[in-house]
Amino acid sequence: MQPLSENTMNVVSATVPVLEIHGEAIVARMYERLLQDAGIRSFFNLSHQSGSAPQHKALTHAILAYARNIREPQVLTAAIERIAQKHVALKIEAAHYEAVGNSLLAAISDVLGEAASSEVLNAWGEAYWFLAGVLIEREQSVYDEQANLPGGWSGWRDFLITEKRAETSEITSFTLSPVDGAPVPAHRPGQYLTLLLCIDDAASIRRTYSISSAPNGRDFRITVKREAQGKASTWLHDVADTGTILSVGAPAGDFFLDPENTSEVVLLSGGVGLTPMISMLEANANRALPITYVHAARSRSHHAMQELPAQLATRSVVFYEEIDDTEAVDDNTVVHGRLDAQWLADNTHIQSSDYYICGPTGFMQATINGLRSIGVRDERLHYEFFGPASEAL
Repeated sequence: MQPLSENTMNVVSATVPVLEIHGEAIVARMYERLLQDAGIRSFFNLSHQSGSAPQHKALTHAILAYARNIREPQVLTAAIERIAQKHVALKIEAAHYEAVGNSLLAAISDVLGEAASSEVLNAWGEAYWFLAGVLIEREQSVYDEQANLPGGWSGWRDFLITEKRAETSEITSFTLSPVDGAPVPAHRPGQYLTLLLCIDDAASIRRTYSISSAPNGRDFRITVKREAQGKASTWLHDVADTGTILSVGAPAGDFFLDPENTSEVVLLSGGVGLTPMISMLEANANRALPITYVHAARSRSHHAMQELPAQLATRSVVFYEEIDDTEAVDDNTVVHGRLDAQWLADNTHIQSSDYYICGPTGFMQATINGLRSIGVRDERLHYEFFGPASEAL
């Protein structure tokens, strides 16, 4: 792949101050143009395009990071891998990049007006296609890996819901077994599946859900929280049942328990963010890797799958924001309040442990920033967002 020209790197770097001011407006305009295409629109969760538009903030942050590090793209390796995995999960192909690139350049022109000179647009065009080339190459390699794994597949595969189990009043687990009866690949504990859903004769939608079971070669389990405005989660809870057939993409994702890891592991989750952690715990059942598992929930009645960590983790602690008078509370198993950095400093080995974190954005921000504040190095922090990644991290 031909490297970026010196002039392009200079021009892109020079646009950073402008992007800091107008970046969100450019991204909003880009999505406005892009989502006019029904074929492209099906790839997006439209709830992330409304209100405070978290997807807009996430992409703005990514574009700024690219511009700031245009001369040192290796800084963005982890972010590029995360994006590539998500693109593979959604079945994005090389041909889709043209629509995105055209919408981005048109949005820059729309928002900046005369300041979007031909030199600026040409530089950003070259920079965009350089990054697109990196992503396309990596995504193709992941597609190939998925198809060539024992039990693997490409595209969509039909799965039957063979068990539906309510974990709490708002969280339900679904066991998915392949209709063809053939084996499934051994996913990496922490990865997710993508479902292609056709609801109410509307256009199909794509949603990703973490696998909440260990690899077994036969089936997968996903555990889904009903969201108030969640079209997919509501359908799964209220309509889908045992016997329902779903179109499923192969496991993907860059957040998983490293099989080569030998240091102590600390799993930290909030709410339904426990789902990939359960997969990690089940997968570790025969490895005896020391794992401390800490979960934060609103109350015991909101705590799904609570019996498994006690059985599988070396140590299991839960934080409940709400607790009744009959609840047994102690610092070893049940704590009343919110998880904070001081507790982690006092109860985990911050210099030698690897931390895996998953949950809602607020929980993620507080936990990751808290761990950094007590001296945990970034290379020991591994995390997965439910929804668009926060610009604060």
